[in-house]
Amino acid sequence: MKAVVVSQAGGPEVLEVKEIAKPQVKTGWSLVKIKGFGINHSEIFTRQGLSPSVVFPRILGIELVGVIEETTEPDRLPVGQKVVSIMGELGRAFDGGYAEYALVPNQILYPVQTDLSWVELASVPETYYTAYGSMKNLKLEASDRILVRAGASGVGQAFVKLVRSQFPDLPIYASVRKLEKTDQLLASGFSQVILEKEGRLQTNVIKLSI
Repeated sequence: MKAVVVSQAGGPEVLEVKEIAKPQVKTGWSLVKIKGFGINHSEIFTRQGLSPSVVFPRILGIELVGVIEETTEPDRLPVGQKVVSIMGELGRAFDGGYAEYALVPNQILYPVQTDLSWVELASVPETYYTAYGSMKNLKLEASDRILVRAGASGVGQAFVKLVRSQFPDLPIYASVRKLEKTDQLLASGFSQVILEKEGRLQTNVIKLSI
């Protein structure tokens, strides 16, 4: 199979596409044929050698989407089942999503039923997991107001969609460094957009939804 292998810490040049052996299934793990994966900032840190627990060579990728190719848990994870996987030391303690196949612990494989394309589904796991965790930790009530810093980020966009699904009328404000993104943010569900410069909110520069 083809995989992007990092043999030593360094810049982007250490990401090498190699032909390597397909992983062999073992007890408690299943083989996933990967259809897509997100790229995360933490993977840059790992590639740079800033994740002390990671031993090279390593295939990076802390999330993936795909289908079960070989299974050791056929009732929950039958062959052909669509799955997502996220975190759980994926791409750190063991090889991750930057490959055609990955051997993944069953406990971090989650079966899904979806009509999303593989590209769309690959954008969901880490982004929405982070946004959902933030929303749950806030313990929101209908009387609250929310400010989302970096509202145009992937997590910011996921967060506003999740909150709007439960609180359609809640005031949600987004801060941005460039007002060119205003229309996109208002269309995605934010109530107002506030310009941010050097970490300070420019409350005299606010764009409202109509």
